[in-house]
Amino acid sequence: MSEDFSSSKSADAEAVGNFERSGWLLTETLDAAGLASLRAWVDDVASWPDAGDGWLHYREQTDDGPKLCRSENLIPFHAGLRDLLTAGPMIEVASALLGQPAVLYKEKINYKLPGGAGYAPHQDAPAYRFVETHVSCMVAVDDATIANGCLEVASGQHATVLPSDASGCIAPDVVAGLDWSPVEVRAGQTLWFHSRTPHRSGPNTSSEPRRALYPTYNALAEGDLRADYYRQKRDELAASGAAGDRVQVSLIGDFQGRAVT
Repeated sequence: MSEDFSSSKSADAEAVGNFERSGWLLTETLDAAGLASLRAWVDDVASWPDAGDGWLHYREQTDDGPKLCRSENLIPFHAGLRDLLTAGPMIEVASALLGQPAVLYKEKINYKLPGGAGYAPHQDAPAYRFVETHVSCMVAVDDATIANGCLEVASGQHATVLPSDASGCIAPDVVAGLDWSPVEVRAGQTLWFHSRTPHRSGPNTSSEPRRALYPTYNALAEGDLRADYYRQKRDELAASGAAGDRVQVSLIGDFQGRAVT
């Protein structure tokens, strides 16, 4: 790791400085007991029926059949996840990185089960409605490794939204000019990244899952807009219709998973 790639238990001044320079930061979030609880909660969410009371499940086609690839809109239905994401260290770190009080904007679990697809190079900001100031993170439920499709980031490239292609992902010629680094994350750690930090991930070619919890936070000064985001996302996905041979899980076309037929 270069000197900009930091690991910390919190977001002190040095860690915030590293984040501001590189666009990402690795923190120690959960102890063994906390990780065990998170894994139990993720198993619980994965067991929920597709036709639920407001949460969303998405499935992709793999060589071994359909598999769950994402769940979102979770905290209204799960007290443990709600407490983890809306109070304590998570909010404290998000606020430190934003430089002002933060509020949860959205949350999801990406499962990336064996054979699961990766994500094309993209920035998150183009998919976020209503807000200008936001930070995302990946809380590793399982070890994220190169073999199972850990995130790759382009450091120091978070000043602006980069040119994009028709899918809303980073234009191929821009991708080719970026310096990409894989970031392996141990279970229980959190990889924070600016919503304009370019990132991508490959497919899971291992026999183990690479599950991760992804909350995004915005500056509270812009409002508590979580309900507005999910309402707008449902409307936009419904209006877009079928997504061809890819599963549409986002408001940009970054996910490379095959549609279930």
